[in-house]
Amino acid sequence: MLMKTEDTMTDVPHDEGTPVSVKIRERIRAARKRFHSNDNIAEFIQPGEMEALLDEVSEKMQAVLDSLVIDTDNDHNTEDTARRVAKMYLKEVFAGRYVKAPAITEFPNAEHLNELMIVGPITVRSACSHHFCPVIGKIWIGVMPNEHTNVIGLSKYARLAEWVMGRPQIQEEAVVQLADLIQEKTQPDGLAIVMEASHYCMAWRGVKDMDSKMINSVMRGVFLKDSNLRREFLSLIPRGQ
Repeated sequence: MLMKTEDTMTDVPHDEGTPVSVKIRERIRAARKRFHSNDNIAEFIQPGEMEALLDEVSEKMQAVLDSLVIDTDNDHNTEDTARRVAKMYLKEVFAGRYVKAPAITEFPNAEHLNELMIVGPITVRSACSHHFCPVIGKIWIGVMPNEHTNVIGLSKYARLAEWVMGRPQIQEEAVVQLADLIQEKTQPDGLAIVMEASHYCMAWRGVKDMDSKMINSVMRGVFLKDSNLRREFLSLIPRGQ
């Protein structure tokens, strides 16, 4: 049996015995889109498929536990671990891959605000795409609006950050993704983002360094061109706390 995707006339194979992950991948490939770990794929998931995907991931996670030689049949601590881990990945820590962007109400800049605005620190939680270890940190966002800038509520910046960070990421790419999203939503004269985070792929494994952090930034528009504005923004964010 063949089915046609909504956005393309390409025929893709389909049958009831096909794993739901395969069906989703077929739709993405037919649309010639990317599905890297930090991509959102919500538009390719049909109603009811998230529960089927949860069942599939649970089954495969159980196989991982079996290969780790963990007796989940008799160990009461791990008898439901496969399902818990699958649910954690799909509905919590990687939810930013599987749900659409949060609804953001935008308002016109009626008062023609044109002064520096800083939002933060916003606590963010992500996971390293190399080892799936936690990345936990804070983000500061600086916005230089103009009379045409769309104004969004302060909490919406946190929701957008949570959505972007809720995927397996590397920090450098995550900050750029967030900057692109906020730039698209608000169209300011300038945008600045700084992220400071601890990476448990260093603290929990590897060199086991508990104290090191990574700090990186993205500067757009007037923040990139005006060194005084950039210094003002950086001086006003209390990092290291």
